[in-house]
Amino acid sequence: MPAQGQAAPPPQPPGLPPEQPSAAAPAGSLGFAEVLNAAIESSGLSLDRNRAALAQQGVRVSVTTLSYWRRGRSQPERAASLRAVHLLEELLGLRRTTLTALLGPPRPRGRWVAPTTHDALRVEQVWPGEEEIAELFVELDAPPTGELERLSIHDSYFVDARRRGHLLRMRQVVRATVGGVARCVVVHKADDGAIGCPEITSVRHARLGRVRRRPDSGLLVAELLLDRPLALGDSTVLEYEVTVPDTGPTTDYGRFFAVPVREYVLQVHFDPGAVPAQCERFDREPGAEVDRKREQLWIGASASAHVLAADQLPGQVGIRWQWE
Repeated sequence: MPAQGQAAPPPQPPGLPPEQPSAAAPAGSLGFAEVLNAAIESSGLSLDRNRAALAQQGVRVSVTTLSYWRRGRSQPERAASLRAVHLLEELLGLRRTTLTALLGPPRPRGRWVAPTTHDALRVEQVWPGEEEIAELFVELDAPPTGELERLSIHDSYFVDARRRGHLLRMRQVVRATVGGVARCVVVHKADDGAIGCPEITSVRHARLGRVRRRPDSGLLVAELLLDRPLALGDSTVLEYEVTVPDTGPTTDYGRFFAVPVREYVLQVHFDPGAVPAQCERFDREPGAEVDRKREQLWIGASASAHVLAADQLPGQVGIRWQWE
């Protein structure tokens, strides 16, 4: 690295174009997001190439995070994020502190502040190895998950007489942690071997916006547009149904949590003519492939089992069952 005060340009990682002149970046009263966005546009580098260049320097930042920064959806605050900003100044040909000087103090945290820094998981943490989901979040310019506080989530999953999961009914009570929240993005993925994708139907208190499907992997990422924009502290109820493609006999259902949820209820309803031999709850840490906890569940006379999770932390909760 050149010493302070020298005019020599910083070294460029392999594969990057020559440094862009700092005059290309906007100045004056523009904020961090505007300056970063203009510098990225001027450089001609895609977000993925910026991500790769940062990774070469030992700093890992997802494409989704870079997209949020350039659009003002979130602000880099952690030490690793600030290191990434310093490197971006070099990669984009900006003078040192051009971006960091615009960040200001960390955003305040409290009851109404979105937990996007400490409590919320990144897309790749919730669904590790599912690059398609992160790509679709960027394509839809998904708002930060923490803009909506999940007060309650109630999933009802229905298994038919042929032992196939075929319908999910979902109800969420949410509250805005910032003003102007008008949409959210949801993810549904079919079991391996499915032909086609899950489909969202019967939306209430919102309407279906843009939908992205990946039939080869049974993935659906959809935008829900709220009935009205929510002011800070406003709440609403979201309800919709999901039809599930046929994958043969189903043996489990689980939900991934990117943010804490005050109350989660999962009910699995079996056809009275096809009740499994046993049923258990499972809990997993974020990104884990093994269970953190298991608990046997009672299947009542109503041919259903349920889980109640209070103050659920990020991770996964579900129910699995055995037919024989």
